[in-house]
Amino acid sequence: MAAAEGPCRVVWDGIWYPAAGRVDGLPAFRFRAAPTGLVTRRQLRAAGLCPGGHGPVAVLVWRHGHRRAWLYRLDLAQPKRQPSPAQLIALGRAMAARRWCRSCGRDAGYCVPTSTRQCWPCSLSADEAVAA
Repeated sequence: MAAAEGPCRVVWDGIWYPAAGRVDGLPAFRFRAAPTGLVTRRQLRAAGLCPGGHGPVAVLVWRHGHRRAWLYRLDLAQPKRQPSPAQLIALGRAMAARRWCRSCGRDAGYCVPTSTRQCWPCSLSADEAVAA
């Protein structure tokens, strides 16, 4: 993955945009210089969208090419899939199971550590018993 090779110009929506070169065969744009209609995956997710099976069409580079993000076409984006009610119920049960302490059998109110499956009070008392 070589950094941008040199300046070039790219036509997007009939307008010439200055590109920072090419990265992995895709045009690279500097931070805040990407054409309208191209967004990152995080921007798609914030809008409730996903790439919809389409690959990236450009790369956003910053910090002298050491950081980069793929850019996707906004017009090809599709809505994210919504989980079914059964999936939401199963997810809620799985998260509830992670909150139960195996020693005292109470709901800790937070996800207990997977290494001990104990709430903090039970874990501390077990550590004191081992030290004694």
